[in-house]
Amino acid sequence: MTREPLLSVENLTVQFRGDRGWVTAIEDVSFQIGAGENLGIVGESGSGKSVSALSILRLHGRANTRYASGAIRFAGRDLLSMSERELRRVRGGDIAMIFQDPMSSLNPVLTVAEQIIEPLQLHQGLSAAAARRRAIELLEMVRIADAGRRIDEYPHRLSGGMRQRVMIAIAIACRPKLLIADEPTTALDVTIQGQILELLRDLQREIGMSVALITHDLGVIAEFAQRVLVMYAGRVIEEAPVAALFDRPMHPYTDGLIDAVPKLEGDLHRLTTIPGNIPDLAAVIPGCRFNPRCREAREACRRDAPALLPVGPDHLSRCPPRAAAAGGAA
Repeated sequence: MTREPLLSVENLTVQFRGDRGWVTAIEDVSFQIGAGENLGIVGESGSGKSVSALSILRLHGRANTRYASGAIRFAGRDLLSMSERELRRVRGGDIAMIFQDPMSSLNPVLTVAEQIIEPLQLHQGLSAAAARRRAIELLEMVRIADAGRRIDEYPHRLSGGMRQRVMIAIAIACRPKLLIADEPTTALDVTIQGQILELLRDLQREIGMSVALITHDLGVIAEFAQRVLVMYAGRVIEEAPVAALFDRPMHPYTDGLIDAVPKLEGDLHRLTTIPGNIPDLAAVIPGCRFNPRCREAREACRRDAPALLPVGPDHLSRCPPRAAAAGGAA
């Protein structure tokens, strides 16, 4: 019997209201995360990665957001049909999130203690004294030295790496089943990045949680993820196990992302780039959304909107020519 995934996002379309009316930010997005699995979500800025993540917990502004279609199920429960009161029990309890910038995500006028203690009291009903003891333990878990003193610091007195560790401590405080990490290593130097990824792996083993890691850094994906979603212009354009994605990328956009990773050999003064830019959300692009930037585009690519097609074991791509070459076209 197949195990039910921990998280299932099915054909999700999310729209935002702007000056030009309702604009589709992500369209027909589907993916699953199993218990204990590491999923990587990668793409350029504006590809829909963070919108997809924030949509799971319905963290967009309610007045200007419309969930036009689809379903989000967590442990068999429909998150889109939950009331705000029910969702508050899920947020920070069953599903936790590490946001992009810890300096702007942490409250500058509250101490580290106050910010870690709040979810412990809210979700676990701990007394102030018990929550403080647990908060110190959490800081020790994320390897902050002298945790008993650091807990009373304000965020601006901590380094970038330490602020990120505080964010992780807050996220894991209630031992969530799923951790969504949105660019957790951005703006950190390479050494600290490695430490943060190692810390996430250790905590995952200890807590048994699943992790959805959002990043534009394919090096981070290669090191951490088991399976990868590649997003472009609000759609999933490729999904594959991490080894298959790097060994045999089946979408030209994925090729471009991999080629853009700096290499130690060759010309170190010129980086490979993908020509053009991600289209405006309101732009109407017939056919494949990547076709204006694609060197392999054919007439059909400019005319027909491609579906995700199987191109190998557990490997899907939204590129019909490559799917046909792989024997996966219908």
